[in-house]
Amino acid sequence: MPFVSIRDLRIAFDEVTVLHGIDLDIDPGEAVGLVGESGCGKSVTWLGALGLLPRKARVAGSVTLQGMELIGAPRERMESVRGARIAMIFQDPASSLNPVHRIGRQICESLRLHRGLRGQAARAEAIRLLDMVGIPSANTRIDLYPHEFSGGQCQRIMIAMALAGQPDLLIADEPTTALDATIQAQILDLLADLRCQTGMAMVFISHDLGAVSAVCDRAAVMYAGRIVESGEIGALFRTPRHPYTRGLFDAIPDMQTPRGPLVPIHGTVPDPAHLPAGCAFAPRCGRASDLCREFGPDLKPIPQGGQVACFHPIPLPQRQKAFA
Repeated sequence: MPFVSIRDLRIAFDEVTVLHGIDLDIDPGEAVGLVGESGCGKSVTWLGALGLLPRKARVAGSVTLQGMELIGAPRERMESVRGARIAMIFQDPASSLNPVHRIGRQICESLRLHRGLRGQAARAEAIRLLDMVGIPSANTRIDLYPHEFSGGQCQRIMIAMALAGQPDLLIADEPTTALDATIQAQILDLLADLRCQTGMAMVFISHDLGAVSAVCDRAAVMYAGRIVESGEIGALFRTPRHPYTRGLFDAIPDMQTPRGPLVPIHGTVPDPAHLPAGCAFAPRCGRASDLCREFGPDLKPIPQGGQVACFHPIPLPQRQKAFA
């Protein structure tokens, strides 16, 4: 049984639908990546699942946590889930940490809410969590303010706060976007190590395909509020079948060959209020036909494993066809 199961999740703001029926399962202990351009619905999927969207958002569908429905659940049930069962690391630690409170107080607040720890017991556990995420001299720096830490250290503090409730699932929403390459690598290693130590599942939301491949077992590619392809990391990265997924890989500069022109995906992500008829990617796709411009493909399993939503998926190389 999946730990979290999302079925036909749809989200709209002011009558504009931004999420068009997401289906996704997260098994206990696995790491799943969500990939796609800005505005494709990666973060909104989980904000909607956890009831963190503003009141004007209309959320429909089903999100179950080990069989317990979360969509439309009473406030008390959601408060028992958020932080304790499912924790989320937000994209910008500078705006997530309260600048007028010491970091120790902020971590201890999570420990009090989710685990009932107070006083010296909470302080000792906060120091242990800071040590776990690699904050040096945690026993003295616990009384500092957020501005006294670097960006990478603030991200580590956010991870420590997320771990305070001992969650079964950690949602990491682009946790390395604002960091330089060296610190990004350290945060990715930290997340992988913590997953091994705690056995928690993880959803890693990112634009960075390399980061996703480093920490995830499986990935789902999103475009214009839909999942267009999903599968195991190895197969998805080796032979992407959807033209959009292929375009994401082609746009990555090749550092092993002489410098050449970049290969962009021409066009832009469509406005959710004015989506084209048929497949939303058709106006940018070199394989699109009249069928694509008239009808939207469903996400369906493919014989080689995984799922793809495309009427004209990219063919497998001949050698792989022989073993399919």
